[in-house]
Amino acid sequence: MKRNGMCPVCFIKRFFTMPSKVSEVYPEGLYDNGAAMTPPMGWSSWNTFKNRIDENLIYDTAVAMKEKGLLEAGYRFVNIDDNWVCNNRDENGRMQSDPLTFPHGIPALVEKVNALGISLGIYSSNGTATCEDLTASLYHERLDAETIAEWGVEYFKYDFCHNEPMSEYAPLVYAVTVSGNCEPATYQCTEAVLSGLARRMPTKKTECGKYVSGLDRREGAMTFENVEVKDAGEYDLTVHIVKHGRYKKCLMIEVNGKERVTVDFPDQKKYNDTAKFSVKVNLEKGKNSIKLFNPIGSRADSAMLQYRLMGRELKNAATKVSAETGKPRKNITFSICEWGWNQPYKWGRLTGNLWRTTPDIRPFWPWIMIIYNHNVKLYKYAGPGGWNDPDMLEVGNGKLTRNQNRSHFALWCMMCAPLILGNDLRSISDEVLNIVTNKNLIAVNQDALGVQAKRISKGDVDTLVKPLSDGSVAVCLFNKGGKKKRKIDINRIAADEYSGLEKKSSYEVKDLWTDERFTSDGVLRVGIDKHDSAVFIIK
Repeated sequence: MKRNGMCPVCFIKRFFTMPSKVSEVYPEGLYDNGAAMTPPMGWSSWNTFKNRIDENLIYDTAVAMKEKGLLEAGYRFVNIDDNWVCNNRDENGRMQSDPLTFPHGIPALVEKVNALGISLGIYSSNGTATCEDLTASLYHERLDAETIAEWGVEYFKYDFCHNEPMSEYAPLVYAVTVSGNCEPATYQCTEAVLSGLARRMPTKKTECGKYVSGLDRREGAMTFENVEVKDAGEYDLTVHIVKHGRYKKCLMIEVNGKERVTVDFPDQKKYNDTAKFSVKVNLEKGKNSIKLFNPIGSRADSAMLQYRLMGRELKNAATKVSAETGKPRKNITFSICEWGWNQPYKWGRLTGNLWRTTPDIRPFWPWIMIIYNHNVKLYKYAGPGGWNDPDMLEVGNGKLTRNQNRSHFALWCMMCAPLILGNDLRSISDEVLNIVTNKNLIAVNQDALGVQAKRISKGDVDTLVKPLSDGSVAVCLFNKGGKKKRKIDINRIAADEYSGLEKKSSYEVKDLWTDERFTSDGVLRVGIDKHDSAVFIIK
């Protein structure tokens, strides 16, 4: 997909430059929404159909998923990518489906798909428009999350097109006021403790004759340490600022060192010298500390915080809808799709259930290999509830050979990648169907231990090992070149602590492609065709 008018060569070149790093990963714990305890399995409309979609295609695909045994094999999501949404919102400001292609609306489609035992997913972008320039969710996170939850959607892919980064600049703060559940109490900046580059500056525009500057780019902070309320609860916190500069600004408000809320400040016209902006915060009974600073030290900080906001809203919306309807909570699997530019693998598990580690995949073998070689290095970041996502499967698409299709699927299974099919399920060939429903490989991908494979040797033939929950290990030999003969030294694999395999005098071996079972004294000799993979479970 061409992103924001960027040429494909420029897109690839940017991917291989040093990505933006987060300044700090805020210690709020794992995302923990109860979804994706194993890698998600399903289908997406994008790879094959792009914008040629409608509600009949989506439903027919769900029917094919069930009839062809894919649902039984573990595939449970049918995901609508870009092009489902109307270019404008309804009279209540809510997203609505395209009236020509989805005339009966998403809730009706959810109901039909759910009746087949399948869950529906939809798409938006963390920007002012989607990649196809339609309605998107930046600045509409709460309303869109509640809409998605009310519709019964259970998978949400959140792209990165038309993103507007949060400002690295902070406003000039001269006071804060707490109100709502109490009489308004104002704390002047002269009462705040300053740190870093924060400085009090003289002015005639405020009551206390001061304001605080130097809060930009995480380089300074001001903390009100004695904000006192009689009762615990939600309060209005108003930030008073001196107007300065025709550019956007941002503050993070940290309450008692844990709750963090960001406030965006628009361009400010100087008809008045000062302005005020309010936000809801939770305060404890007695004294509270309120810290103000700009959180954007890098481009990655902005991406992380924006995705984290949507992630929180999705969790809250799922809980709210369950409480209002009395129905069981539908967890929404949150797919972060910012293409790996901002090292999402370092903050993804705090923010969502899966995170794209690369640009868009293509049914082009060299490109699939570039994606594999990047994602395979990130094994330490994946685990139950949060997965590295090297993008959807192209098995059965383009001019990929049988061996390439087999290796593509095997490598994604070994890497604990989400298994999201991208071909036309209505006309899937028997050969491709046999590959993507291989119960042995799917079991490796879905193993409860949730450990991504580690590449323990690299060359013409790569060796990957993936420890499994029963103490066995999956071993994949992936042949990148011509026909090769290789041997597996099982004792060497057992000696590698990552494998979790106990060293023995003999081992039970299972070939995951043929289902053949045999024993080995520690050496396994294998012949592998060009671009094919041999995969075994050893215990």
